[in-house]
Amino acid sequence: MFCIENLTVEVENKKIINNLKLEIKKSSLHVIMGPNGCGKSSLAFTIMGHPSYLASGKILLDNNDIISLPTELRAKLGIFLSFQNPLEIPGLQVFNFLKECYKNFFSSDISITDFKKILLPYIELLKLDESVLYRTLEGFSGGERKKLELLQMLLFKPKLAILDEIDSGLDITSLEIAAQAINFAREENPTISILLITHYPRILKFLNVDKIHIINNGKISATGSRQLADQLEELGYEKFFHQNP
Repeated sequence: MFCIENLTVEVENKKIINNLKLEIKKSSLHVIMGPNGCGKSSLAFTIMGHPSYLASGKILLDNNDIISLPTELRAKLGIFLSFQNPLEIPGLQVFNFLKECYKNFFSSDISITDFKKILLPYIELLKLDESVLYRTLEGFSGGERKKLELLQMLLFKPKLAILDEIDSGLDITSLEIAAQAINFAREENPTISILLITHYPRILKFLNVDKIHIINNGKISATGSRQLADQLEELGYEKFFHQNP
């Protein structure tokens, strides 16, 4: 189980998360929605342990408070964050990057042949060409970047996956592929918890969502079921900014 208690976060002396509370049970998919600048990505970076985000309160994973742990230890404990805009790293081959990460996460010096056997079904699921594995981490299209983030989620099998606008910029075909990858991750890893951050409800029609939260000014202002996203499309955010979750 993942739980946030009374989380307050500051960046450059500016409060961006304000006494936020959130609980995500195992096997659950929660969605966070909200306007630009409301604190969605800041929450993701804070959970992952970005050093620029000064946090107080509690971030609990399996009842252990991880708020003081560095990012690499949070990752080894099972937290994964997909980036809106992944960094490009010229000269680093995708295959070598993934294999080295896998080795560090699982303490397994796996052979190239065995690692390819693990990767290829995921490559096929994501409708990527195998050649992407031998390119360097640069020059990918927006859709390819998002799929490579999902490939990492599938490969590392985290306890908590935070997907920050994984649907942003995707056409309808790529959107369905992204949703299929999320659904497959939940089937293959039944205890995974997912926190999906998005602006738009279109990906939600392909997913079995447990709860939707609206965030504004660094705190959750409303919580509801899948239908909350439909109401947002019809009524806009303002209606929900003064409700209690």
